[in-house]
Amino acid sequence: MRRHIPALHAGQQDLVSNLDGLFLVRVERVSYRWHPQKPFLALRFSILEPTSFEALSFSGRLYCTERALWKLNWFLRDFGYDTELLSRDQVDEKALLNLRGVIRTSPSPIQHMSIGESFGQP
Repeated sequence: MRRHIPALHAGQQDLVSNLDGLFLVRVERVSYRWHPQKPFLALRFSILEPTSFEALSFSGRLYCTERALWKLNWFLRDFGYDTELLSRDQVDEKALLNLRGVIRTSPSPIQHMSIGESFGQP
């Protein structure tokens, strides 16, 4: 059986690891991951603009700990999440799909890029 694995070739991997700037993105995939100390949402974003990057996508995390709730709340409001669900303290993974917003990214010294580092907080 053959499987298509995006970014398997080195060219796209180099571009994704050097993403730096503001990007209009769409939420492509969301998954809640439970962890005893740091539960988080794993997100996959596809870049819509600038058009020179629109074939690329990248992933990140939004932590759901008490200290990080301000960032999760900011993300949900900024991306236009359903205010009724938000007022009931509910996150529906299906409701997050296809939401659009702007993310600022910067190169990360580790192998993956955390959304926490990407949202403009030094």
